[in-house]
Formats: sequence, C-alpha cells, structure tokens
Amino acid sequence: MDEKELNLKISASPHVRSSATTADIMSDVMIALVPAAAFGVYLFGKHAALLVLACVLSAVLSEYIYEKIFKLPVTIGDFSAVVTGLLLAMNLPPELPIWMGVLGSVFAIIVVKQLFGGLGKNFMNPALAARCFLLLSFGAPMTRFVYDGVTTATPLALLKNGSTVNLKDMFLGFTGGTIGETSALALLIGAAYLLVKRVISPKIPLVYIGTFAIAMAIYAVVKDKDVVRFVLCEICGGGLMLGAWFMATDYVTSPITPVGKIIYGIVLGLLTFVLRIFGNGAEGVSYAIIMSNILVPLIEMATKPKAFGEGAEASGEEKKKKKEDDKKEADVKEDKSDKSESKAEKIDAKVDKDETKTEKTEAKSDKSEAKTEKSEAKKDTSEGKDIKGILKAICAIMLITVIMGAILGAVYSVTKEPIEKAEEKAKQEAYKEVFPEAVEIITIDEEKLDYKQVNDLIQSFGFTHDTIDEISYAADADKNLIGFIVVVTNDNGYGGDIQMVVGMRTDATITGLAFLVLDESPGLGMEADKAKFKEQFVGKHETRFEYSKTGAVAENQIDAISGATITTSAVTDGINAAVALITILGGE
Repeated sequence: MDEKELNLKISASPHVRSSATTADIMSDVMIALVPAAAFGVYLFGKHAALLVLACVLSAVLSEYIYEKIFKLPVTIGDFSAVVTGLLLAMNLPPELPIWMGVLGSVFAIIVVKQLFGGLGKNFMNPALAARCFLLLSFGAPMTRFVYDGVTTATPLALLKNGSTVNLKDMFLGFTGGTIGETSALALLIGAAYLLVKRVISPKIPLVYIGTFAIAMAIYAVVKDKDVVRFVLCEICGGGLMLGAWFMATDYVTSPITPVGKIIYGIVLGLLTFVLRIFGNGAEGVSYAIIMSNILVPLIEMATKPKAFGEGAEASGEEKKKKKEDDKKEADVKEDKSDKSESKAEKIDAKVDKDETKTEKTEAKSDKSEAKTEKSEAKKDTSEGKDIKGILKAICAIMLITVIMGAILGAVYSVTKEPIEKAEEKAKQEAYKEVFPEAVEIITIDEEKLDYKQVNDLIQSFGFTHDTIDEISYAADADKNLIGFIVVVTNDNGYGGDIQMVVGMRTDATITGLAFLVLDESPGLGMEADKAKFKEQFVGKHETRFEYSKTGAVAENQIDAISGATITTSAVTDGINAAVALITILGGE
C-alpha cells in the first residue's frame, strides 16, 4: 500500500479512541465554566467582566501570534487557549489591574504551553502556573480581595485566624475571593455537566476532595473544632472546587492509569491540607496542583500496566510440538524433491502431504489454545505484579515521608535554640524601641499574674480578638516605676495574627509601638510598621482609639492605611485592649 494512502496522524500522548475532538471537549469545559464565571461577574461587577474578557482575548492572541511567527499550524480553533484564559481569569482577584491579567495570559500560553511544544506537551496546568507567577511577581494586588466595595479577607483567611464564617454564603458564593471560586454551587453545576457529558471522570476530584476532607477532619478533632462545619467550610472555601473539578482533571497534566488517578488524588488532597494549615497563606490549591503535575510522570511510571506478552517464554510442550512440526515439514520437502518417483507415487505423496497439512493445522490449533491459556495465566501474573508495584510505590512514598519528617525534626532540634535566642533579642529590642527611657524592664511572670484571668477580663470588655501575652514593668535608674510594656496579639489581621508591643506611661499615655509578628500584604498592611503610621499613637492618652478613612479630625482618631482597613482595625483594636488593661490594672 502506498504510504500516502495510510493517512497516518502523529500526536502527543495520551491516545484515547473517541469521536470527540479537542474543540468539542474545550467547548464543553467552557459551557461548564459559564455558571461560575457569570456569577463572579454578577457579584464583582464591570471590572471583573473586563478582566475575564482581557484574559481570554490575550490568551487567544498570544497563541495566534506565536504560531504565525514560527510558521506553526494555527490552533486557536480548538478553543484550548480560550479555556486557559478563562480559567486564569477565574483564579484572579476581581480588582486586579487589567494589564496584570494580560501578562498572566501571555505567560500561560507562551512560556508554559507553546515553548514546550503546544497543547498536549505542557508539563503543568498553564492557567495555574500563570496564577502562581503573578502571585510571586505582584503579591499585594494578587492578595487584595474586594467584596461589596470593601477590601476584605477571604472566608478561608478568617477561618484560619479562628473567626467564624457563614457556611451558607460560602456555598452560594456571597463572599470575597477570586472571580470564579466563590460559589461552590455554581462550580458543582458545571462539574455535573462535565460528568453527564463524560468529559471528565469523577475519580480524581472525589479522591482529591475525600482525602482533603479526611485530613481536615482529623485536624479539627485534634484542635477541638466543630468537625462537620469546619470541614464543609474548608471544602466550599477557596479554589478547592474549581481546582478539583476543572484543573486537576486536565487531560494533559493528570495520570491516565486507573491506579495513578487514585494516587494523584491522594497526593493533591494531602498537599492542599498541608499548605492550607501549615503554610503562610490560607489557600493551597494552585501550588498543590502544579506540584502534583510535576509528579505525574513518576506516578505513571509506578502504575503503568505490563505490555501484553512481556517476558513470555515457550513452554516445554510448545517446544516439543514445534520440533514435531519441523520434522513433518522436512519429510514433506524430502518427498517433494524426489523427482524420480512415479506419477502414482507423487499422487500418494500429495495425499500424504495433505494429511500432514491437516495434522499440522490441528497442531497449530492446539498450539494456539496453549498460547491462550498461557496468556490468561500471564494476565493473572501481570495483575499480581501491578499490585506489587502499587504497594511498592505506596511504601516508597511512606518511606520518603518518614525520612523527610526525620530530617525536619532534626533541623528543628538544631535550630530551636538559635531561633528562641533571636526571638528574645527581637523582643528586647522592641521593648527599648517602645519605651526608650526605661533603664530596667521586669517581666511579670505567670506566678505573679494569672494571664488567663487577665484575658477573661479583656474579653468581657469586648476585645474578643485580642490576647495579652505578656506585661512588663518599665523602671528608671532608681528602680522607680515609670510605665508598662504590654505584648498583645490580635487574631483578626488580614494575613493572620498581629503581635504588637505597646509602651505606656503609668497614666496610659502611649510611648511607642512595635511589631513582633506582622504578615500583612506588602505595600498595604505592611505599612503599619512604618513610622508615619505608628507615630499617630505616640503621646496620646485615650481610652479608645478610632480610625478614619477620610482623615483624622478628632484627638482619638488616626488615619487608616489606604487599602488596608483590616490591618488598621486589628492594630487599633490591639492597642485599645492594652490601654484598657493598664487603665484598669495600672495602679495594682
């Protein structure tokens, strides 16, 4: 047959026999994303709509221009670039500058997709890779979430800080977050569509969410939390639903083996749990998915099935049959080569040859049956080997986990003392900063003061987010009391706990403010550590400070940090708690 008549097509793996084209699949994904995207636009307004449009158009245009420049087939008709741009937009804050979204789309298409050979050859999800790139490049705007015109923390951030959240609002989507992640209901509607159309398998998402839920339930039990409510809030919050149903199931970057899908889902669930609970941020889905994408080749290597007939050897019976067949064929050839035989003898030889052929056919039939039996036996053996391979992979993962845990434990034991010394040094420096006149600072230990009673008292005055960690006396050279230094932690900061040191004279006049823990957004909440903000409190004697977004006009007012009202509120609340405590207990 002529080579051209074969009409062979060569493409990147995986190869799946299906009548559906790439364009068909991508169209279904776009339809499935419509409920969540539409709700996000409805919730966050015009700017969110413009951001979605800009991301999609720039993704398509980037792919078209790249393929034209390098004279490659134009593939924008398969709609994969549209899906990439849409997924990226749904993972972005609603108030992100348009040009940043465009930059993210260009990065996703050119760097993550096209430079690795185009669709089917990228090693990680392009949209999530672009989101992580933007997070690393533009931390402040990528972590600034606006809802109903107010900069606010996401439900996950509030949950991590110990605050209560509204589960119903999280499920329906009336909360702060990225454009496409807020409504779990809208995402589940889209996921149901993909399942009905058989575009995705439920295996990876269910194993992913199930593993995550189990890990979170164990953590909730240990921390004495409301297990059911806590787990449901964690599942509905953040990008878990969006990531599990729409990005973890990406054909290119997820395993194709049945066992590999299960292992992949387990790894995703555990990574997301670790990043959310022990990481600096409240989210973890994006990093969990791209890290798991990198592990996919290893997962598939450990779970790939054996090739049919691999390692097969001929049995003794088959070898015997083959020898008999060869002997019969030799006899036939000998009879045929004897030209001196008579015509009658030739006829007889022909008859014998036909009989031999019949016998040979029967022998071949027996041989085929033997091969079939051996293939079935080999299949059973292969299944046993696959199970062994899976067990080996699981044991290897557990061994790696134990080794890494031992290494982390060793590192912790070695660094524990130097870290404690560094923390104590930072605390003493903060004491000097907030009360420079103090010659001697004497900390009141728990034997002399019941801090639990102190905090119960503070709670009773309405300071529910504040905890008094330590109180110290500030004395002059003659050991006379000249003031107090209070260490207070507010758990309602945008980035988590804010631990501050407040210096006060005996009449509760503020002498200084310093921070021991401040993990707020760069360029926004971190401005609280600047002198311009801290000096607003110094020299004031007020029972209750307030912050103003339009400029301080009263003595007890301070100017809020622009775009960081949550941080401003947390710091002001912590100072008010310290002032209230010293006002009440100062004389004692």
